Amino acid sequence: MNTQIRNLGGRPVIVGGGIAGLMTALHMAPEPVALLSRTPLGADASSTWAQGGLAASLGSDDAPSLHLADTLAAGDGLCDVEVARLIVQAAPAAIEDLACQGVRFDRTPEGALLLGLEAAHGRRRIVHAGGDGSGREIMRALVAAVRSTPSITVIEGAEARRLAVEDNAIAGVLASCPTGPLFFGTGRVILATGGIGGLFFDTTNPLGSCGQGLGLAARAGAVLADLEFIQFHPTALDGPDRPMPLISEAVRGEGATIVDETGQRFLKGVQGGELAPRDVVARAIWKHLSNGHRVFLDAREKPGPTFARQFPTIASACRRAGIDPARGLIPIRPAQHYHMGGVAVDEAGHTSVSGLWACGEVASTGLHGANRLASNSLTEAVVCARWVAESVASSPCGRRKPAIARNQDWPDPMPLRPLLSGALGVARDGEGLKAAIRALLPLATASGPAAVGLMIAVAALLRQESRGAHYRTDFPHRAAVARRSELTLDAAVAAAQELACSPTLEEAIR
Repeated sequence: MNTQIRNLGGRPVIVGGGIAGLMTALHMAPEPVALLSRTPLGADASSTWAQGGLAASLGSDDAPSLHLADTLAAGDGLCDVEVARLIVQAAPAAIEDLACQGVRFDRTPEGALLLGLEAAHGRRRIVHAGGDGSGREIMRALVAAVRSTPSITVIEGAEARRLAVEDNAIAGVLASCPTGPLFFGTGRVILATGGIGGLFFDTTNPLGSCGQGLGLAARAGAVLADLEFIQFHPTALDGPDRPMPLISEAVRGEGATIVDETGQRFLKGVQGGELAPRDVVARAIWKHLSNGHRVFLDAREKPGPTFARQFPTIASACRRAGIDPARGLIPIRPAQHYHMGGVAVDEAGHTSVSGLWACGEVASTGLHGANRLASNSLTEAVVCARWVAESVASSPCGRRKPAIARNQDWPDPMPLRPLLSGALGVARDGEGLKAAIRALLPLATASGPAAVGLMIAVAALLRQESRGAHYRTDFPHRAAVARRSELTLDAAVAAAQELACSPTLEEAIR
């Protein structure tokens, strides 16, 4: 805990110590900022675990327009086209930003960036650092840069519990620390808290990432968007470990195939096969598992003997499970991996609450639409961190008013995981969603995880179609008109209360 906390009043507060939060802090230098991290920097961030790299049109056969086309195709009609265009155009410069911060990207013997291929990309455009350890290498460099930047005060072991809001404007942050509660009076707060994996039993994310930023924003009255769109990675290592080790899409990009216990490549008839969009592959695997089969990744021929050298992190996880990927099949199943929804923001990260910004996975920029294109998430975080920092720096500090913020309970979400995993999994249906909503409603007032789960379930119930990562068995077809969803906590609670009193779905959502 930094002893200078008493002198931090009025400066911007960044909540979250992943790539989005660290890059925002670095871009704001030399303006003084406070950065709150629940754990020691890099210790429990999804960013550190990222195996994939950053997508950017850097090849001689590539262009931002091609990257944009792939992004829009994966997003299944729901991307904000202008935001997506701005981000993919800025992506190459974002790679340079990271290199300037000391990130050691993988390069060819001639010194050019080594570009990989992942699902639904039409070109090799994935930049890696340390093979399948991209997140770890990026975080290493950014943590070192942040710790050496005098204008950034890092407060580790501090978890934001509530945002103080007056007249729809931020007035401060209440945080919980080992030494007791702390209040930071400020008119500028940036949420960079990551995703929701800890709300699910099968996840590739740190279990401590369970929607804290969504809860903070929702309690502050912010509008949240596209909450129903949750990406399930099709190839998590199927074993007892939780979180589940991820088998990166890059392995399939290098030629690995998906088979069942009979050796059948059951994705052969799917357009794109193993490199189809993630939602398509995840649903195909889920259906095959539901029919009693087992599913495996076969990397014995490609990449074969070079597997351990190309993917050391994955090879290590396989060895711990008693598997040699060059000789044996890797058991896989879908697992929650990324949340396309989040706090609704514009391209500068502004939310609907004055003085509140969001960046990274906690934000919903519109880039990902209904289904994130592989390796676009780190790119989004790095690109948008610069824009958010510029917006915060150019915004007035605001009057720092005395404010009272009551603590928000954030209990262990473990008891909710079976409920949310069942209702909000790869395939959903109205009856399961309604049952989850009725169970979550009485908990949502006091429990942050329950409030976030309730909002996601209500958003999923209201979307009566299947699009991208949101698949309804009772509404299997895509609606004729694509529309993004928006929801506040008050609206979600009101819808849930009406549902509790309504005998039919039609009456509840009328």
